[in-house]
Amino acid sequence: MFAAVDLGSNSFRLHVGKHDGDTIRVLKSMREPIRLAAGLDAQGNLTEAAMAGALACLARFAQVLRGYKLDAARVVATSTLRVAGNSAAFLPAAEAAIGYPIEIISGEEEGRLIYMGVSNGLAAPLERRLVIDIGGGSTELILGRGPDIERVESFSIGTVKQSLSFFIGGRIDAASYEAAILSARSHFEDAAPPYQAGNWSVAYGSSGTVRAIGEIIAKNGLGDGRLSGAGLDALRQRFIAFGQVSKIDMPGLRPDRAGTIIGGLAILIALVRELGIEHIVAVEAGLRMGVMWDLYLRSMQRDRRELAVAEMARKFHVDGARAAAVAQQAAALYVQLKPAGDTFTRLLPWCAQLHEIGMVVSQTGYHKHAAYMVEHADLPGFTAREQKLMARLLLAQKGNLRKVAEALPDADFGKAVLALRMAVLLMHARMQAVPGELKLRMKNRIELEIRRETLAVHPTLAFWLEKEQECWDEVDVDFSVRTFA
Repeated sequence: MFAAVDLGSNSFRLHVGKHDGDTIRVLKSMREPIRLAAGLDAQGNLTEAAMAGALACLARFAQVLRGYKLDAARVVATSTLRVAGNSAAFLPAAEAAIGYPIEIISGEEEGRLIYMGVSNGLAAPLERRLVIDIGGGSTELILGRGPDIERVESFSIGTVKQSLSFFIGGRIDAASYEAAILSARSHFEDAAPPYQAGNWSVAYGSSGTVRAIGEIIAKNGLGDGRLSGAGLDALRQRFIAFGQVSKIDMPGLRPDRAGTIIGGLAILIALVRELGIEHIVAVEAGLRMGVMWDLYLRSMQRDRRELAVAEMARKFHVDGARAAAVAQQAAALYVQLKPAGDTFTRLLPWCAQLHEIGMVVSQTGYHKHAAYMVEHADLPGFTAREQKLMARLLLAQKGNLRKVAEALPDADFGKAVLALRMAVLLMHARMQAVPGELKLRMKNRIELEIRRETLAVHPTLAFWLEKEQECWDEVDVDFSVRTFA
């Protein structure tokens, strides 16, 4: 049983689902229109009122989640928390309210999860498809075939800003709509060619915005009754006829959604025109279903992050044998150090596999290049927080430790740094430690015990260990080495 919580720019949503054969069956679903994107002030910070509303919602979600015996849960935040200047200050209170870590995912990762949710809900393994997701703060376009993603992009245009920017005071007229559509097209036109008709057979709309627009068109018999150019233009004309958001009254449209649907319609019309789409099929699956499928695959040891690391290592011509040796040694040493948590249990071996990718830029300071590349790369399955942690760990793999001194008080991070540095050191000394040959402890100080014959067989090892002691001494951590028979 899994739970997915989506902290979107327009609404916060929750799904609890259970894997059942080839599907994930939704047992509980909740939605609250938080309008987080509308809660950004002129400086790009969340207002106190917006944060208070969000925290209250998260507390209600937490109460619901406590009623289920979950195997795993994941809370993801999208566009607004990506751009809010004070999101880092807000997160601790938000995590305390919901009771789970909150992952601020990139637009590209959001797109991948959306596609995963859609593709698993469709029985068409060979279908070439375009998936469109229009959110409150961003819009994602994903091109794929069956379960495989071929291209994904996120655009910083969403229903909330488009509505507030072009329909000021809730006024709706033809000129405002045309301006909103042209503005939206300008976001997509440069990236449009790969997504245009002819590159896919079916276009799907996965967001609540697309589904709501489709329902309004169908229930009101507008145009040809479908999510097509005719249907969308007919709805636009109906909105213009109302003239004011507060006056909109149509079957299929909840009053609380009218204020953002008008902007969402402008974005959808822009996409239909720019990409040459004849008809869009609305689907229920999307981000939350994708998150639950991702949790299920992880539980089955089919973690997409493994593939992302392997692909990055291949792309930057990493020496596989060296990387595997360091990864194996780092993992073994980390177990010896008895970490309190499991944050670095998976991240450390992945860092070890990528520790030399910076050499594709330069052998001088390759650890700095590796850190930058991992932090800023598009790594499917990884959150921004995970990539930052890995980047910091890679930066600490060699050289002085002053550059990460502020993070070393985190005991598990310090142990991960020590394990990675020792694994790299042993590789340079051409040594693969066997059980019992090397004993490593780290509490208030670092204690290394090593067999005398090992130092004799690997003559440069003593030199490397002396240099390592000096590095730890610079950050006031005592590193003692003693030998045993």
